[in-house]
Amino acid sequence: MRHNDKIKKLSRPSDHRNAMLNNLVTSLFEKNVVITTTTKAREAKKLAEKMITLAKNNDTVHARREIAKRIRSNEIVKRLFEEIAPLYKTRNGGYTRVISVGLRRGDCASTSILELVEKPASKEKTEKQAEKKEVKKIVKSTEKKVEKKPDKKKEKK
Repeated sequence: MRHNDKIKKLSRPSDHRNAMLNNLVTSLFEKNVVITTTTKAREAKKLAEKMITLAKNNDTVHARREIAKRIRSNEIVKRLFEEIAPLYKTRNGGYTRVISVGLRRGDCASTSILELVEKPASKEKTEKQAEKKEVKKIVKSTEKKVEKKPDKKKEKK
């Protein structure tokens, strides 16, 4: 009977494995998408699902501290509770998905994309999009003002 086989060891000592999974989940909550090996993605998915469930059901100091044990960035913990968890209030599970990408070029390891099912709109992207729209409006207005000069070569002929 094989005990303690619920988690994959990932050929690492427990400290290294926990740190790696914490970093993967932190990157997932920060960027909404992570590309990694399939086994790492599956293990990180388990951890991410538990964190989202905890954040969704309990917005207490205790829940924040439990998640802060794993995620070291206070900004990302805040983002998890304020932006990510409210998206999944009606969903009972399955907050993330693992999509197989193929084989990695260097060592032929199978890679996958770990992503959130519902992605929150980040404030940086919306600000950048607003700036781009303003720039496009300015460019269009300046193009209208600039008149095209007639070509001298065509007039000579």
